[in-house]
Amino acid sequence: MQNFLSTKTIDPKDRLIVALDFSTVEAARALVETLGGTVSFYKIGLELFMSKGYFDFLNWLVANGKKVFVDLKFFDVPETVRSAVRALADSGATLATIHGNQSIMEAAVKDKGALKILAVTALTSLDRGDLDDLGFNCDVERLVLSRARRALEAGVDGIVSSGLEVPAIRAELGDRLLVVTPGIRPVDNRSSDDQKRTVDVVQAFKNGADYIVVGRPIRQAVDPRQAASDIQKTIGMLFSE
Repeated sequence: MQNFLSTKTIDPKDRLIVALDFSTVEAARALVETLGGTVSFYKIGLELFMSKGYFDFLNWLVANGKKVFVDLKFFDVPETVRSAVRALADSGATLATIHGNQSIMEAAVKDKGALKILAVTALTSLDRGDLDDLGFNCDVERLVLSRARRALEAGVDGIVSSGLEVPAIRAELGDRLLVVTPGIRPVDNRSSDDQKRTVDVVQAFKNGADYIVVGRPIRQAVDPRQAASDIQKTIGMLFSE
């Protein structure tokens, strides 16, 4: 299998994004403090958004030298999404997600400033049966590749994609898009939760991911800091070869 290891200028330590999928800011902040200097990049998503203090927490992360991935998957009237992105552009966040509809993508990039916009291709919790139910008459790889092409045409900075589909994206589009891969699981634990299209750390990067998002394998570890450190060591070895 071809090796698509990223050649983008990214600090290896920043390539790990830890998902703070908690129901309270207090719990999320506790994990950040536990992980300390081991992790420099965090994802804050919809669950945390519904708690009190989301944007104060975002500001706290930025003030403490952390990079922030705002994963709210904006999906609305294009001008509403444009306004939401404009409001977020000055927050200090590094990445933000939108749904990969053409008009939404085109609107989102107009006022994004330094914020990098990622289009969601197909959620990693979806499989072939789910896509059939949604009326997509194609396989997952074709759907993801089609949305990646359209994201590039719309001027979006990157995409969110399962590691399983990234090789096809890299083979056709090269390294012109940032690729963030969620659903990372240990090799021996790929079918124990609601994520269906998963890969492990090494496979994700060799398939062409620029960043990986890891949640439960760190949050639920007996020693979260050690779990994060082990992943960082793996990443460091991959990008020093």
